[in-house]
Amino acid sequence: MKDPNSFDIIIVGGGIVGAATLYQLQRRQPGLRILLLEKEQALADHQTGRNSGVIHSGIYYKPGSYKARNCVEGRHELVAFARAHGVKHEVCGKLIVATDKEELPRLEKIYNTGVANGIEDMQRVNAAEIREIEPFCEGIAGVRVGCTGIIDFRGATEKMAAIALGIQPMSRVHVGEAFTGIQEDGVRSTVRTNKGTYTARRTIFCAGLHSDRLAKADGVRFPERIVGFRGDYYELTAQGRHKVKHLIYPVPDPRFPFLGVHFTRMTDGSIECGPNAVFTFKREGYGRTDFDLKDSVDALTYGGTWKLFLKNMGYGINEYRRAFSKQLFLRTLQRLIPSLTMEDIEPGRSGVRAMLLGTDGAMVDDFRIERRGAHIHVLNAPSPAATASLAIGAHIAGLVGQVEPVSA
Repeated sequence: MKDPNSFDIIIVGGGIVGAATLYQLQRRQPGLRILLLEKEQALADHQTGRNSGVIHSGIYYKPGSYKARNCVEGRHELVAFARAHGVKHEVCGKLIVATDKEELPRLEKIYNTGVANGIEDMQRVNAAEIREIEPFCEGIAGVRVGCTGIIDFRGATEKMAAIALGIQPMSRVHVGEAFTGIQEDGVRSTVRTNKGTYTARRTIFCAGLHSDRLAKADGVRFPERIVGFRGDYYELTAQGRHKVKHLIYPVPDPRFPFLGVHFTRMTDGSIECGPNAVFTFKREGYGRTDFDLKDSVDALTYGGTWKLFLKNMGYGINEYRRAFSKQLFLRTLQRLIPSLTMEDIEPGRSGVRAMLLGTDGAMVDDFRIERRGAHIHVLNAPSPAATASLAIGAHIAGLVGQVEPVSA
C-alpha cells in the first residue's frame, strides 16, 4: 500500500491560482497524485474571494507583457470554463468614462492598448451614447468594452478543485491546514504543516499575501517585498441600485497603480462601489483599524515602502481620509453618477491586495513566477490574476513538465 502522505506534487495556497494550477496539472497528467494545501477553512478566502468579481478584458496592460497575454488567453478560457461547468457569470460589458478633457488622451491610449492586445468588441462612445448605456452616468467620452464580465470567483475556484479531484480520486484538497516549512533531500521535498508531514517530487507555492515570505524561507533570493493595500467597498442600497446597469470605471490615473473607484454589478445582483486603496498594517486585515506587529514591522522597515509613501503622499492621505469618510467616498462616486446621495450607499466588504514592491518604491507591474529546482513560486499575481488564472495554471503546468507518477 502506498504511503498516504506521499504525493507527486504539492501546491501551497488555495486561491484561484492554486486551484487553477491543480486543475491544469491534473488535466494534463491525470495519473499524478496532487495535494492542495489551504490554511483557511475554505478555498478562495482571501484575495480571490474578496476582489471585485470582474472578468477583465486585458485593455489596460502593456502589450506583450505577461499580464496582457495571460489576461486575454485566461479570460477566454475562464468564460468557456464557467459556461461548461455552470459557474455563475455574465459577459455584461463595461464603460470606461472620461469626465473632463484632461482625461481624453489617457482614454485614447487605453483604447489603443486594447487594440494592440487584441481585445474584441470595443468601441468609442460619446456623451449621448454613455447615457444610452448607463442613463445615470455623466461623461464627455468613453470606451465600451463588451467582453468584460462578472463571475463568482469563489465558485470557480471550488469547481476547478472539484473537477481535478474527479479526474484523480487519490489527489487531495486539505483546508484548515497551514504550511510551516519545507526541506529537500535532493530527490523529494518534505512539506510540514500544522497537522502533518508530506513528501512530493515537486512543490508549487501560490501563497498570495505571503508569497515573499514563503519564497525567502525556501531560499529564493530577490530584493522586493509584498506590501498589502486594503480596498474598502460600499454597496448601493435598494433605492440606488437602479442607477447602475453594468460596470462603470473612471479613466485611471497612470501615476497610481490602481484603476480607481468604480461600480460593479455582482453576480448576486448587488452593486458594489469601490475600492479605495490604503496601506494596511495587517496583510490579512480587513478592518480599518486591524493591526499585526510582524506585518507592520516588515512593511515599515523596508525602504521601498517609504519611497512609495513619499512619491504618493497626497494620494495616500486622500485615500485614508476617504476610508473613514462616507461623504468623501460619495463625492468620488458622484464624478461618474452625480445623482447619487448618501441614502444610495451603505458600507460593504473589504479586501487586501498583495503588491510586490520594489526597492525604489515602484510596484512590480507584471506577473512574476520563479523556479528554484523542483520548487515553483508565484511571487507576484495582482489583478488580473483571477481572470488569468487558467492561463497562469497552464504556464505553471508547463514549467513542471512531465512527472512520472510514483505515488498513485
